[in-house]
Amino acid sequence: MIKVRWRKLDPEHISRYTFHERAIHFIVAVTCVYLVLSGLALNTPFLFWLSSILGGRASMRLFHPVLGLFYFVFLIYMWWMWRRDLRFNQADKGWMQNMEAYITNHDDDLPPIDRWNAGQKIFFWMMMVSGIGLIISGIVLWFPEYVPWSLQWIKFLAIILHVACAFVSIGGLMIHLYMGIFLVKGGFRQIVTGEVTRGWAYHHHRLWLERVTKERADG
Repeated sequence: MIKVRWRKLDPEHISRYTFHERAIHFIVAVTCVYLVLSGLALNTPFLFWLSSILGGRASMRLFHPVLGLFYFVFLIYMWWMWRRDLRFNQADKGWMQNMEAYITNHDDDLPPIDRWNAGQKIFFWMMMVSGIGLIISGIVLWFPEYVPWSLQWIKFLAIILHVACAFVSIGGLMIHLYMGIFLVKGGFRQIVTGEVTRGWAYHHHRLWLERVTKERADG
């Protein structure tokens, strides 16, 4: 159950993300950015100059696979932490049918939704699926000497899968940053402070506000 904390001196604000949730999100975000930059540096000579700001060539080659495992473990933990809110429901179907209203900032035309909308849930599962592909293909590329000679085709498949999943992750990350920082007003602030106004919650996540308000009233 999500514990909601109201400010004692400011009842107009409500806690949307706990410090623990924000810390996990920060770890995943920083790790993801490092993996994206180091992955680009390792895969194209035009961006290898990035290695100079990522710890050097040798360190980058070491940190990339190690942090890849680190990223995946915390991604799994993030799913476990938010598993209740990541389930698709009937409200998500209505949101998907009116997605254009969200993109054009006409939120009044959207149906009431819970803690996250369908787009946010799709983003998470997109990162999760691509993360699974990256970790599987990454392990093969990390230890190629353990692939039997008769199964060398697995290496080529791993390369293709790794690059494809990386593109999906990069695309998802760019969209997520744009939506959270520029498109949705107050989106970036809430992941920093963990709080939103009751008006913001009512406007963007009415079902979530009603649910946590009821949970608070019930004790």
